[in-house]
Amino acid sequence: MSAPRVALLVTCLVDMFRPSVGFATVKLLEDAGCTVEVPQRQTCCGQPAWNSGDREHAKALAAQVIEEFEGFDYVVAPSGSCAATVVKDYTEMFKGDEAMVTRAKALAAKTHEITSFLTDVLGINDVKQALTTSVTYHDSCSGLRSLGVSEQPRKLLGSVEGLELREMVENDVCCGFGGTFCVKFPDVSNSMVSDKTRNIADTGADMVLAGDLGCLMNMAGKASREGRNFKARHVVEILAGDTKTPAIGEDK
Repeated sequence: MSAPRVALLVTCLVDMFRPSVGFATVKLLEDAGCTVEVPQRQTCCGQPAWNSGDREHAKALAAQVIEEFEGFDYVVAPSGSCAATVVKDYTEMFKGDEAMVTRAKALAAKTHEITSFLTDVLGINDVKQALTTSVTYHDSCSGLRSLGVSEQPRKLLGSVEGLELREMVENDVCCGFGGTFCVKFPDVSNSMVSDKTRNIADTGADMVLAGDLGCLMNMAGKASREGRNFKARHVVEILAGDTKTPAIGEDK
């Protein structure tokens, strides 16, 4: 049986701020026996435009994503929010255009968040890594509520020798980022992320992990301003054994 041909949806934040997340994702996929390709003409998935009401711009971006990615066996993203946009929103964007809705549905059916793809599609439960540290996990809103990503990253983290997972209070409550939400409602957003950093600190864990870079940047930024001593990393970095890349907020 030939190796699955997987396209990596890099995501804007990973591309611009944290390429190590993309490299870690590729490593996990290749270790799992996949052939990984990165379509060169990919751009934003259209989520910010869609959520801000710019429907036409969102549709144009979505059409380009569909064009670039529909020829692969699977599409995988290190982001629940971007994967959820492809899976949940694209068919709504093209409502009334039967041909594009059909193509959007076909792409949605083979698009996955990385930890869900590894566990639910490939059946992988062991990443064969070792790291003596304590972590807590933040469940990002889109991954959890739109894609059902919750146990998958925890299952994989449980296979990391020496790693202790300490669950925080309200681990599934929004961190206050929410894309443009933090810009439109800064006071509410700040209150929410303050609650989140307090809950993280209360666990005593060395670091907070999550599956969405926007959430991690938000939490790491607030923690830095508050003088908190925990670090923030994307879950795939730990699963892939990348501990050399500086933690988020320290890589300036």
